[in-house]
Amino acid sequence: MQDKTKLLLLVVLSLVFMALFIGIGLTADNYQYFLSRRIPKVLAIIVAGIAIAQSSLAFQTITHNRILTPSIMGFDSLYMLTQVLIVIFFGGLSGFAMNHYLNFVVSVFAMLGFSTLLFAFYFRKENSSLIMLLLLGVILGQLFSNISSFFIMLMDPNDFASLQANMFASFNNVNVNLVYLASPLLVVAAVFLFRMNRVLDVFWLDKDNAISLGVDVRRTTRNILLLSAVLISISTALVGPIMFFGLLVTNLTREWFKSYQHRVLLFACSAMSVCALLSGQWLVEKVFHFGTTLSVIINFIGGIYFLSLLIRNKVV
Repeated sequence: MQDKTKLLLLVVLSLVFMALFIGIGLTADNYQYFLSRRIPKVLAIIVAGIAIAQSSLAFQTITHNRILTPSIMGFDSLYMLTQVLIVIFFGGLSGFAMNHYLNFVVSVFAMLGFSTLLFAFYFRKENSSLIMLLLLGVILGQLFSNISSFFIMLMDPNDFASLQANMFASFNNVNVNLVYLASPLLVVAAVFLFRMNRVLDVFWLDKDNAISLGVDVRRTTRNILLLSAVLISISTALVGPIMFFGLLVTNLTREWFKSYQHRVLLFACSAMSVCALLSGQWLVEKVFHFGTTLSVIINFIGGIYFLSLLIRNKVV
């Protein structure tokens, strides 16, 4: 099966589950109410899926490793710490905590500031190792997680209740208020990534080959990390932190499409991500009747797939 056929199949399946998600149960009496709730929810799932897929794919390309995702840099932990600090300093009912748009802007700037500090460390020396940058991200991510846990233990129960919705990934109650703000931001980031597709093709070879072929490795690494920070902030703000989903969809895309061209992989990974989230959430709601959550299923399957990658030595 050719790549175009595979991509078309994923798009068709996504459209089918989108139609099922939106259309089932609509009548002439209730369609206005249900459409006003279902369309933003579906759009939020699509935006989050594309953001996770494209950030993970580009991140794996610049690190030359198929088991790494932007979560390893501590972005998810930083998002959680940002939410905790907002509640600690301003209160759970403050404008910063209750205003979704203001909260989102603060979170994005916090992640971009964190990325800038990491870049300052990475570009401090001419021959800095990206592995050192990743290790620093892992350490800081654990530090952020521990600080968040410490403040949560000291938090007032009412403030904790307002924070709890942001602590875990949830596709049942997505933050639809941010959809119309995050969608244009996603489009801009996706366009920038797509315009870099040929550079990413060369970058996937390895750093030395990329340099010999005229790629500005430092600039490309900086731009990809910045775009990854923005995309992860979008997905985390909409549905919460998801550990293994980026790893799962990017590796399945690379194995199924067998293409090195990122102009194909970016679209394919996004389509697979959207198809997986829409179909999974539809099954959770209509088949399992909310007996479980999609994030639990993703982490279970993703954890098994992660172990299988390690056992089969397909980590590069």
